[in-house]
Amino acid sequence: MTHRQVMQSLTGLLMGMFVSILAGTVVSTSLPVIVSDLHGDQTSYTWVVTATLLATTISTPIWGKLADLANRKLLLQLSLLVFVVASAIAGFSQDTNMLITMRVFQGLGAGGLTALTQIVMADIISPRERGKYMGLFGAVMALGTVGGPLIGGFITDAINWRWNFFIALPFAAIAIVLIQKTLHLPVQAKRKVSIDYAGIVLLSAGVSSLLIWVSLAGKDFEWASPTSAWMVGGALIALIAFVIVELKASEPIIPLSMFKNRTFTLSVVASISVGVSMFGTSVFLAQYMQLARGANATQSGLMTIPMMAGLLIVSTIAGAMISKHGKWKAIMVIGSVLQLAGLYLLGTIHYDTNFVLVSVYMFILGAGLGMVMQNLVLIVQNAVTPAEIGVASSGIAFFRSLGGTIGVSVLGALMATKVADLMAAKSAELGAAIAGLGEKGKDLAASLASGNIPAVHSLPESVRTIIEASYGDAVAYVFIVAAPLSILTILAIVFLPNLELSSQTRHERATADAAEAGENSALIEAEENLVEVSEAAIAATPQATTENPLIRK
Repeated sequence: MTHRQVMQSLTGLLMGMFVSILAGTVVSTSLPVIVSDLHGDQTSYTWVVTATLLATTISTPIWGKLADLANRKLLLQLSLLVFVVASAIAGFSQDTNMLITMRVFQGLGAGGLTALTQIVMADIISPRERGKYMGLFGAVMALGTVGGPLIGGFITDAINWRWNFFIALPFAAIAIVLIQKTLHLPVQAKRKVSIDYAGIVLLSAGVSSLLIWVSLAGKDFEWASPTSAWMVGGALIALIAFVIVELKASEPIIPLSMFKNRTFTLSVVASISVGVSMFGTSVFLAQYMQLARGANATQSGLMTIPMMAGLLIVSTIAGAMISKHGKWKAIMVIGSVLQLAGLYLLGTIHYDTNFVLVSVYMFILGAGLGMVMQNLVLIVQNAVTPAEIGVASSGIAFFRSLGGTIGVSVLGALMATKVADLMAAKSAELGAAIAGLGEKGKDLAASLASGNIPAVHSLPESVRTIIEASYGDAVAYVFIVAAPLSILTILAIVFLPNLELSSQTRHERATADAAEAGENSALIEAEENLVEVSEAAIAATPQATTENPLIRK
């Protein structure tokens, strides 16, 4: 494809990606306000995020498999439609349960957009050439990831948080039309489709049970209890059954044979850790800004710009370097080290840490993620056959989302426990501060006792400082717990095979492989025909065979 043709095809794809990023990030800075307004607690806050990640995680490999079997353009439009309709309904939520339910449907659509965007890119841009277009993707990601929180914060402060869920609707309509008009993909050969329904059910049941257990254990029941045993045991049985089903299924959701590919297996390990870092930090940094530094929603969006700037600027530069030189390993190793350093440094912050230092720490973490995250998909697509690109791409996205989902659930549970412990340690100090407020302190005391997340920026100074200190230390604790996981990313990337990047698109590779297979088949057939002719000639001249040494040989 010419540059013009690629640009035309990317138009709708970029708009679809922008919609998914915007709809996700526009509520990130508003979540503390939303959960507080809907009378939710820390568990509710965690599940508003986890519900989307869980649905994205489970649906990503399903969308990826469907992409290998059905019309990718139609699937892309369908996932976009599901995503924005769920977003619109979420805007009418009356409690956290309704919001969490709609976030599940948002996740189903997001799973399609996550998987299909990468798969369609492989259809039209070769791994080697993709760096040229990273600037475009970086610009769109910048607009969505940096602009989303700012827009969301402004809407929340100026109008109402509900409008955050409606803002993506006009963009979605434009994206669906653009994809229809501009995205032209190679025609896939039609074949009989077999969907692994048993695998879908078992995967959903196993992962969901584990995450629900992590979220509720220690609060609704003890970690070591019969309920925990039932939930964990049921989850393990479902996941073991899933593995057995995948071994026997004709069209498995996650082909276990993929794990024979060293590049795929090591990239899965790295993706799990990257998922914890990416999703975990974005969730808990928003809480740090609003609950530990007393920022409102708009200010919170502005304060997280350093991390997004690091991710976008460095990912664009790294993509251009990979495209120019074809070398990726050194860049990814450096990125994984920066990821570890960023998490460790964020684990040292307090509510009153100089914000310039916090910004530097966020930039370092963002730079590390920018050098690693998208390039993991790139090298996996480069290492597998054209027929496996869809399921391999969605597999990496699946394990990244899985890491993020488990990470947010576990770290959220740890943070809730840590906040409770820190507040209990300061109960006397907090009680005295609340008592000093007189009648105004009664409602505040009741709200804090119920576990609801407070609107810190509106609290009196005496109470605000205590709560900010507790949340600041709790967020730092979460980062320091997450940091060691990044060692896995470093080790996995170090041991990745340093394969040369292909200069062919998926369709070109498939055509070349088919032509090579055809040549090999023709050669084998010619050899078989030659053998048959020789045997016939020998059989027809037995005397000559015995007398002539050359023929006999």
